[in-house]
Amino acid sequence: MSELVPVLTKEEIDEKVRAISRRISNDYKDHELVIVSVLKGSFIFLADLVRYLTIPVQIDFVRTSSYGSGTVSAGSIVLSKDIELDIKGKDVLIVDDIVDTGLTLSYLIEHLRSFGPRTVRICALLAKHERRQIAVQVDYVCHEFMQGFLVGYGLDYAEAYRHLPAIYHLKL
Repeated sequence: MSELVPVLTKEEIDEKVRAISRRISNDYKDHELVIVSVLKGSFIFLADLVRYLTIPVQIDFVRTSSYGSGTVSAGSIVLSKDIELDIKGKDVLIVDDIVDTGLTLSYLIEHLRSFGPRTVRICALLAKHERRQIAVQVDYVCHEFMQGFLVGYGLDYAEAYRHLPAIYHLKL
């Protein structure tokens, strides 16, 4: 039976999301920002993040997968939904739930750059370093962890646990 060990409370998450939103609003106050959110894991983080922004933004989504139903990345990235907005000449902020191996974000950065944006930066709820294979520059990060399989607040294990309002370490 799996055990959930509390890691971050709803209040701790909210405090960090508010702070990151203030930084993003300040950094992009005179820019045309497009947020590209990585489905499915980032949808709760994205919703809270954009509600705290004080600047206008456009929002689009991509869907990738690399985990399947396991706890270890399969190592190959599948893009099953691409952006629909024109990002040429615009500032793009990729919003993701977690930076783990770096494979997905490295792939997405190169993919989005092919559309000619002015800049591409990354905002992540969590950065985990335990399995990092590719160094990626995370410009905005709420929390950093060294290890553990995390669930809740949009993060899942085999499509379960996304609904939890806090973040937990899942011990299988």
